[in-house]
Amino acid sequence: MELASRRQRVFAIGIASALLLGGLFGIHVLYEPGGLSVMQRIQQSGRLLVATRVGPATYHAGAAGPDGFEYTLARRFAQDHGLDIEFVFPRSLAALLDATERGTVHLAAAGLSDTPQRRRRLRFSDPYRQTGEQVVYRRGSRRPRSMDEIGPGELHVIAHSAHEETLHRLRRSGLPQLSWQRQTNPDSLALLAAIDQGSIRYAMTDSAELDLGRRLYRHAAAAFNLSAPRPIAWAMSPSGDSSLQDAVNAFFRRLEDNGDLQRLRARYFGHRGRLNFVDTREFWRNVRDRLPGLRDHFEQAAELTGIDWRLLAAIGYQESHWRSDAVSPTGVRGVMMLTRATARQLGIDDRVDPVQSIIGGAKYLRRIERRIPERVSEPDRLWLTLAGYNVGFGHLEDARMLTERDGADPDLWLEVKQRLPLLAQKEYYRSLRYGFARGQEPVDYVDNIRNYYEMLVWFTTSNQAVRDRLLSAGDDQPGSDPEPPPAQPRQG
Repeated sequence: MELASRRQRVFAIGIASALLLGGLFGIHVLYEPGGLSVMQRIQQSGRLLVATRVGPATYHAGAAGPDGFEYTLARRFAQDHGLDIEFVFPRSLAALLDATERGTVHLAAAGLSDTPQRRRRLRFSDPYRQTGEQVVYRRGSRRPRSMDEIGPGELHVIAHSAHEETLHRLRRSGLPQLSWQRQTNPDSLALLAAIDQGSIRYAMTDSAELDLGRRLYRHAAAAFNLSAPRPIAWAMSPSGDSSLQDAVNAFFRRLEDNGDLQRLRARYFGHRGRLNFVDTREFWRNVRDRLPGLRDHFEQAAELTGIDWRLLAAIGYQESHWRSDAVSPTGVRGVMMLTRATARQLGIDDRVDPVQSIIGGAKYLRRIERRIPERVSEPDRLWLTLAGYNVGFGHLEDARMLTERDGADPDLWLEVKQRLPLLAQKEYYRSLRYGFARGQEPVDYVDNIRNYYEMLVWFTTSNQAVRDRLLSAGDDQPGSDPEPPPAQPRQG
């Protein structure tokens, strides 16, 4: 039975009892001396118990249910070993580490840094990604350049985190005056939200979590880097034999060897950092001001085509910022920026009519998707479809041909996106059927839509208080210092 589908509103329910039961029975069941190995006992039980925490880089509500890098990895491991999986969400990082050490959970897949101090009490897998540490401040306020510029108690950090270990080390090595406030909530988004709202001045977080989280809390920004990238790994109890650790390491080696780990990292982190302060500010303003007038149309198109309305809305935003009267220099028009030829093929007689435009764009997206080979699986199928929607299916096929020429897999977006920019180089496009194309545009296009889509999913799955906060934050306070938007070509 998978409890993860119960979503965040019930994560806290039952955690205390789960840990209590684990304390009474789990350690004896999992690590009883002699007899079966730890991994054999897990397989005999048929269930993998995983501790994690809610966050943009670990576990969160997705378009079709729970999602996240750690969630996907843990499910994949369980499936590979024929196990059901159950996630628990301890109320603090200290409780998560304690449950892992005691063996009341089989492992912790929670974006944990593998540090020397933690190795004294936990067994770690081989690392599967890296992340750096950053000090975060609120954009528009005074930006510190080093720890010397942060006053006593101004810095907030999750208690028992690797960040707190770093602070202890800095205090011992030359900053005896360094002090901070400890937060027990293990959700890093809570710190970013507090920074965004101005209720705290500074915080420490991982670079990956900041890149993902600032799409929601756009005033949160990196003040300075505090450390070089450090390894992230799964943690297990030191009790018993190493059979579970061996199985996890073999799992990561398989994913690394077959390329799946690289693809998962690209899926969850490859588009991070694409949107800047101005992008996110404008997006949330338009969610408040423009989306309500178009949402029914996106939902109607979703019913007709089976495409998530939030994805259609993300496409519409990338195309026109949800303006029905939008027009480009090349003549594409409307919410979905359809060409005259495409509109004619779809039987659309008024491209600026939002209903016709949105339904037409959804149908055209389905038409492109049907031309993608059936063997291509999600999410690569979707990203390739979006690229074809933007640059044209012929140019997409040229890029896939270049990918195949290089000995890479033309069915993987990770590979194709590296070749699309080559369509603008003469040495490549003159040998291709469809010739020149501005190939960087579909790469940017897909990355932006992925961000907008995830933001809409997060928005629609959050509670009302969070939604109200986002919608009421359309105008920045005086003194904000937004970075200028990068020069990006408009879709034509």
